[in-house]
Amino acid sequence: MYKRQLGNSDLYVSELSLGCMSLGKDAEKAKSIIDLAINAGINYLDTADLYDFGENERTVGEAIKGRRNDIIIGTKAGNNFTPGQEGWTWDPSKSHIKSAVKDSLQRLGIDYIDLYQLHGGTIDDPVDETIEAFDELKKEGIIREYGISSIRPNVIKEYVKKSDIVSVMMQFNVLDRRPEEAILELLDDNNISVLARGPLAKGMLSTKAQEKVKEKGQDGFLDYSYEELKALIDKWKDYESSERTLEALALQYILHNKTVAAAVFGASSIEQLENNLSYLEAAPLTEQMFGEIQAMTKPLTYKNHR
Repeated sequence: MYKRQLGNSDLYVSELSLGCMSLGKDAEKAKSIIDLAINAGINYLDTADLYDFGENERTVGEAIKGRRNDIIIGTKAGNNFTPGQEGWTWDPSKSHIKSAVKDSLQRLGIDYIDLYQLHGGTIDDPVDETIEAFDELKKEGIIREYGISSIRPNVIKEYVKKSDIVSVMMQFNVLDRRPEEAILELLDDNNISVLARGPLAKGMLSTKAQEKVKEKGQDGFLDYSYEELKALIDKWKDYESSERTLEALALQYILHNKTVAAAVFGASSIEQLENNLSYLEAAPLTEQMFGEIQAMTKPLTYKNHR
């Protein structure tokens, strides 16, 4: 599988990457999904300490035993919680981040993290203190690189200006083209990569598109009403062919942009993973098709996020 450089770092991630939040708590099933992903060429696994309150990191850690050198591990911090208790609080403080990383390392069973990400953020945060924590962890060799996971333009701009982030994880798909508004250009100008999460829009861009729209889109999606979603997905289904599954097309659209290092999809079953891996055998996306897809969707804009 082709790999793309993450920013200006030494990390090269597979352009299809596995978001581990959907793996579930069945360790054997999770391992089978991760094994297939790795054997197919996926080398980036993305998790977070908040997923299942640490249990997802444990699941990933168990699944990669003996294969650490083949894998780039990304996890996230910034949500303060106590295992076994409900709820959490936002805490981007230096003390929390430097404590949380130790817990993540222990759960993952590894001695360093390849990509450590701030799991959210607002412009009211102590941004300089947060950056200092990540910079120190990098100097100490506890993490190799760091980034943020955010859809807030104001927050992203602060980190672009002040930090050495190599990546921004954000939602980006055919139905959510907000990153194209200005963020992709900003990141490209600063040699920062995008990790695109949600590339299949809750499955509404998959081969089960119409079924998923009825299931997930009853209340609409972003600025799309339910009726608009149904009409758009009817057109989307016309692109399904023997040359390219809808999953492959959705992934091709995202990866068409050079600023995107990886499309990070979730998979709760082998079937879902195999459907996404159909990308590897798909006919190339033409500029004409890319333009047609843009023309049939909305150029949405971000609301005012702090």
